[in-house]
Amino acid sequence: MKILFIEDDPMNRRVVRDMLDVAGATMAEADRAEEGLRQIDAEDFDVVLVDLRMPGMDGFEAIGRIRARPDAKANLPLIVVTADTAVDLAERCMAIGADAVIFKPVAMDALFDAIGSVLARKADDGGMIL
Repeated sequence: MKILFIEDDPMNRRVVRDMLDVAGATMAEADRAEEGLRQIDAEDFDVVLVDLRMPGMDGFEAIGRIRARPDAKANLPLIVVTADTAVDLAERCMAIGADAVIFKPVAMDALFDAIGSVLARKADDGGMIL
């Protein structure tokens, strides 16, 4: 499994990379949303993890741009990874196209549950899994 994590904090990327290594997944990293979008253009990913609060383009805009793509990558499974605990945040994320939301600090079981759940739903819906 190949996962892209768009996250500006290197420690958060390292923690998630270590978790994914346990599962044998490969993780690409982008420290800015713009770089993450370029990587999505150039490579295929099974899942994209997206932080919401980043310098420059935020995660909300990045998700919107991914969902607006004219190709199959518009259906990439997108999981928001955030420290924001606003009451309506999960609903706002789902409304813009996120498939799931997990909160920092990221727990391994929450990460794996979200990935498994999103991939299962995409498969059941006939969604494209690259």
